[in-house]
Amino acid sequence: MNIHLKALGCRLNEAELESWALEFQQAGHILVNDVQDADLTVLNTCAVTTEAVKKSRKLINRVRRENPTGKLVVSGCMVSTGEAGTGVELGIDMLVDNSEKDKLVQRVNRRWQIPIMPEGATLPNESALFARNRQRAFIKIQDGCRYRCSYCIVTIARGVEKSRSIDTILAEINNLERQGVNEIVLTGVHVGGYGSDTNTDLHTLVTSILENTSIPRIRFASVEPWDLGENFFSLFENKRLMPHMHLPIQSGSDTVLKRMSRRCHTTEFSALLTHAKNAVHGFNVTTDIIVGFPGETNEEWQETLQFVSDIGFGHVHVFSYSAREGTKAANMADQIGADIKTQRSRELIELTGAQRKDFLRAQIDNEAQVLWESTRDNNGQLVAYGYTENYARVATRVADADSVRNTIKTCNIGELDANGQHLWATPLD
Repeated sequence: MNIHLKALGCRLNEAELESWALEFQQAGHILVNDVQDADLTVLNTCAVTTEAVKKSRKLINRVRRENPTGKLVVSGCMVSTGEAGTGVELGIDMLVDNSEKDKLVQRVNRRWQIPIMPEGATLPNESALFARNRQRAFIKIQDGCRYRCSYCIVTIARGVEKSRSIDTILAEINNLERQGVNEIVLTGVHVGGYGSDTNTDLHTLVTSILENTSIPRIRFASVEPWDLGENFFSLFENKRLMPHMHLPIQSGSDTVLKRMSRRCHTTEFSALLTHAKNAVHGFNVTTDIIVGFPGETNEEWQETLQFVSDIGFGHVHVFSYSAREGTKAANMADQIGADIKTQRSRELIELTGAQRKDFLRAQIDNEAQVLWESTRDNNGQLVAYGYTENYARVATRVADADSVRNTIKTCNIGELDANGQHLWATPLD
């Protein structure tokens, strides 16, 4: 069968897609990039906000419109929250709950009586990753979360924490490296909670990866700041760990954080960042901020703006609060109006946009290792794009794509591009 895979939402959804891609290939199927060419399409949906649910529904409708005769399998949080209904009215052939994701490929094969081929039957060096035009691999290390932040539907949709074994993760990483992958990202719903159900922890996992693999670059997806112990940043003495982490704070006001049921105060977060930056040269911290949480006063909002200004993040993902039925926050008093959320979002985006440019300017005249990931034509000139170790986006002009794509090169970092979104770099080798 020709299989088309698509995900909306978080990096965990992307990691699950890559796992399914490999399983489908090992069963003898072919991955295709265009939905029109697919005998079967698998969609991994998102439900973190009401807007995400709308986008998921829109994608389902588009797939049905573009490929009315193909089979459609839908999984993800939209299924687990019940917002996909029975699937019948949306033209879905199979719904797969988050708790059954690890059996999705088996269920597909059993439902449509597709014979399973042995692993050795696939073509040598055929890569699920590159068949989907990906230059970076997301490794799902766990699922679920034991915490219940008052705004979060994902922890409800994903269920209890369930960690993958260290041996399974190591095997996946080594397999990807043999396929030519240079960078992995460890991801999950609660990455810092890895091992809570298997008597181990994230520190032990990372140590095992460093000792038993040789993949050049290792990153973390979003990690809750309270999960990082004092000795965690000593791991970064190994330069294969990239000096960048996404540590979501969600608000710069302690009273808002309390209503969110977050387990971190702003002073603790600031101290953690100071420790990280002192321990790891060039360390870059990015974060999430939710704007317009129920009851957020103007004073609390000003506290958030001041906090973000004081920290100086490399990048901030700004989210407008979206009430999700089934969460504690959805029933809180003093829901904030859309106009106020829009105005506050604009203020924060303006502030963090300036901070991002400051971060990029601070990289100028440095040498950096850049993983070149993609190329595109820019007014007749081929331009390659990639990322430094601390996740600064850079570009360089090249003669042909194959000369740089998926390579790691030492570069001199030059000026900021006119649009302020990336830096120009000159490869030294």
